Amino acid sequence: MSALVAPVPAPDPDSAPALKPALSRPLTLLLSLACGVAVANIYFPQAISPLIATGLNTSKSSAALVTTCSQFGYAAGIFLLVPLGDRLRHRRLVTTLLLLTAVALVLAGTAATLPVLAVASTLIGLTTVVPQILIPMAAGLAEPERRGEVTGTLLSGLIGGILLARTFSGTLGQWLGWRAPYLLAAAAVLALAMAMAAFLPTTTPSTAERYPKLLAAAVRLMRTEPLLRRSCQYQVLVFAAFTAAWTALALHVTGPEYRLGTPAVGVLALVGAGSMLATPRAGRATDRWGPDAVNLRCLLGVLAAAAVLVLGALGGVLGLAGLAVGMLALDVAMQSGQVANQARIFALRPRERARLNTAYMTCAFLGGSAGSWLGVRAYSSFGWQGVCGIVAVLGGLALALCLARRRG
Repeated sequence: MSALVAPVPAPDPDSAPALKPALSRPLTLLLSLACGVAVANIYFPQAISPLIATGLNTSKSSAALVTTCSQFGYAAGIFLLVPLGDRLRHRRLVTTLLLLTAVALVLAGTAATLPVLAVASTLIGLTTVVPQILIPMAAGLAEPERRGEVTGTLLSGLIGGILLARTFSGTLGQWLGWRAPYLLAAAAVLALAMAMAAFLPTTTPSTAERYPKLLAAAVRLMRTEPLLRRSCQYQVLVFAAFTAAWTALALHVTGPEYRLGTPAVGVLALVGAGSMLATPRAGRATDRWGPDAVNLRCLLGVLAAAAVLVLGALGGVLGLAGLAVGMLALDVAMQSGQVANQARIFALRPRERARLNTAYMTCAFLGGSAGSWLGVRAYSSFGWQGVCGIVAVLGGLALALCLARRRG
C-alpha cells in the first residue's frame, strides 16, 4: 500500500485541505482500473439487449429500455450518493457501494421477468456511481498542473470499461446466455471492493454539512456557477447523442440490414478503443489551451461523426466501416469533451468538488437516459437515418451554444 500512496512534501493550496496523500502514478492507474470496472455495469446491457429480449420473451425495443433504467438509476445515484464523497471517508463509502452493486448484479442475473430486471438495473445504476466519487477525489489529490492529465487518465480507464463491457457482454452472452455477463460482473465488482478496501488512501471529509444541505448544494452551485452550467449544457446534449447512437446500434446490427450476432456490437466497441488514447491528450490540451478550445473541436467532431454514421444505413462492408469510423469519432468527441468539462468545474471550488461533480454528472446522465429513449424511438420510427438525425441535431445545438459564447 505504501507504494501507492506517497507522502506530500508540502501542502497544495489549490486542493481541499482534507485530502492529505499525494496521488502517485500507481494509485492513478489503480483508480483508472476501478473506474473502468465500475462503469462497465452501466454499458454492457447495450450489447445484450437482443439476447435479453429472446430470453425473457419480449420485444427488442422493450429490452433496450433496460439500458435507460440503468442510466436513470445512475443519474439518481449521482445526485443522491456522490455528494457523500465530500462528507464521508472515501475508502468506506466506495467499498460499501461496490458491495451493494454486486448484490444488484446478482439480482439482475437471476431475474425471471423484464420488470424485475428493470428494477435491478435501476439499482445497479444507483449504486455503481463509484467513478464519480473517485474522479473528484483524484482531482483533489493531484497537483494543479497535472489535474487535467489525471482526469484524462481516469477517464481513459472509464472508456476502457465502457468499450470492453460491450465486447465482454456481447461475446459471453452469445456463448452462455444473457445472464452470464451479470453474474461475472458481480464477481469482478466484489474483487474490486476488496482492492479498494486495501489500497484507497485514508482521507478526511472536507465538510461536516448535513445530508439535506449536501443535496441542496448541487442546485445552489448550478444557480451560482455559470461555468458549471456551461459544462452541463454541453455534456447533456453530447452525451444524449452518444447514448442514442449506442443504444440503437445493437438493434441495427442484429436487425434485418446486417443480421449479425451480439458479438458484432462488441467488435464495433473495440474500434472505439482509440478514444482511450485521446483523453489523456485532451487533458493536456485542456491544461495548455483551456476547456473552451477543446470543447469547440469536440462539438465539430460530433457533427462529423453524425455524417459518417449515415453510411451505416447502406449495409454491407461499406456500412460496417461507416459505423466503425463514426462511432469512434463520436466516442473521441464525447470523452474528450468530458475531460475539458470536468477540468473546468474542478477548478471552481476545491472543497466542493464532489458536489460540483454531482450537479454535472446528474445532468449528463439525465441527458444520457433521455438519449437512450430517443435512440430507440427514432430507430423504431425512422430507422438508422433517424438515429443519425438525432445525433446531428443534438450536436448542432451544443455547437450553436459554444459559438454564441465565443462571439459574446
